[in-house]
Amino acid sequence: MQWEVTEDAVKLSWEGSDLEAIQWLLKQTYRSEQGYLEVPALKLDEQGRYIFTEGVMSTFLQHIQQRTREKQTVSLSFLVEKDKPEIRIDYYPVVDCYYTCDSKDAFTSKGAFKKSIPIKSHHLPGLIECFVNGAYVESPTGFLSLLFLPLACGYYQLPGYRSALVIPEVRNLKEWVNLRRRIPGRTYRSFRASSAGESALSFLLREKLVEDAQQFRVDYCEVYQLGNQPWDGNQSYLKQAVHRVQVNDQVLGLYEIASRLLPPRVKLKQDGEGVWLAESKVLAWISDNLITNKAWYSGFFEFRKATTIYPEDRRGLVVMTEHLNADEQVLFDAVQGAFSAFLRNQIQQAQKQGRPLDYGQVTDKVIYRLQRPNTQQEFATALVDFLSQFRSKAARAAGPQIFWWIHQESNWRKARDLALLAIATYTSKKGDALDGEEVAIESSGDSEIHSETQQANVL
Repeated sequence: MQWEVTEDAVKLSWEGSDLEAIQWLLKQTYRSEQGYLEVPALKLDEQGRYIFTEGVMSTFLQHIQQRTREKQTVSLSFLVEKDKPEIRIDYYPVVDCYYTCDSKDAFTSKGAFKKSIPIKSHHLPGLIECFVNGAYVESPTGFLSLLFLPLACGYYQLPGYRSALVIPEVRNLKEWVNLRRRIPGRTYRSFRASSAGESALSFLLREKLVEDAQQFRVDYCEVYQLGNQPWDGNQSYLKQAVHRVQVNDQVLGLYEIASRLLPPRVKLKQDGEGVWLAESKVLAWISDNLITNKAWYSGFFEFRKATTIYPEDRRGLVVMTEHLNADEQVLFDAVQGAFSAFLRNQIQQAQKQGRPLDYGQVTDKVIYRLQRPNTQQEFATALVDFLSQFRSKAARAAGPQIFWWIHQESNWRKARDLALLAIATYTSKKGDALDGEEVAIESSGDSEIHSETQQANVL
């Protein structure tokens, strides 16, 4: 066999039958060894072999007709966090699969390529919407390309028995292969993602961080979210959504910050037997905003109503608010300043009545006040009333920017999200997040009222 590699093609030629040539090529590429689908070209370590095998088995080879696995599991252990128990996985070793078999369906009885090669839908999930539409048909050239597609993809396990398959854009085959070899090995933690959006951003960020990768790096990718579909009960990972993700350095920078602040965490199972890895729902929400070029906090109004924000995620959100742009910061600071003034007012009333401050109750009043409006005019009225009633230094000279936020049809929902985020991430003057711990509220603004006895409860 002979080959020639250019920027955008691999040209193969051989003597003898097509069947013998392709079978030889596949044996050099894919092997079943020690229970894994082994790919020598990728030079994977133990965790890398597990991730590649499990990723391929839950995407390309998920159907039982495409692979054979042992009936008995073996136990694998992965360390995710220092000073925490290892994650234990029950893994079914691989015996053989589509890529290690003969692929005779693509050839005639004489060993020549068929002109049109049907590919079953349960081998490449997502090519067709439903099996009743018939098989996907490829030329010999396209069939060969698809045989090697698994080597280029990224694989991620998502919450709720879902997976994500990331397919990159490759602009230069030679340079991309060199780039791929310089990328550090993956771990079980990097195999887990909170959403399809995070899968795409994680994949793109890994390639961006490789030194000298600017010229030939992957600028966009497609991510397939796979999970259950009502029309097929035999497969667990069918196409649910597809996103084409093209991002810039600013988006990847925000994702990198968010992923550090909101990492998956090792948690004890409810029965007390073993541990599991919990992904952050906040990171999933932020990532899905970023891949659609929205502000990272977009939809906080709906997200907060539908999701419990745990203390560790709330602390991450507090730090994320340090990465707003200048216009966003003006509105954010104005709302937090007004909220601080509102708290001072409530502290004074509580002191006069000789009772402790119910921080949760008074905070809910403000959230309901800004969450209730459903139209631009209603929200503009509610926000202006709140900022006027509880004045703060941060709102001074901010009138033009606030007017711009609330009097444009495309902006007022973002303004509502930002206002609610400002309240949900309010911190004391010391910088302590009010996340359920007992933190003394310190006043700020024009008049300072210090109280050592007033405590803040969970939001």
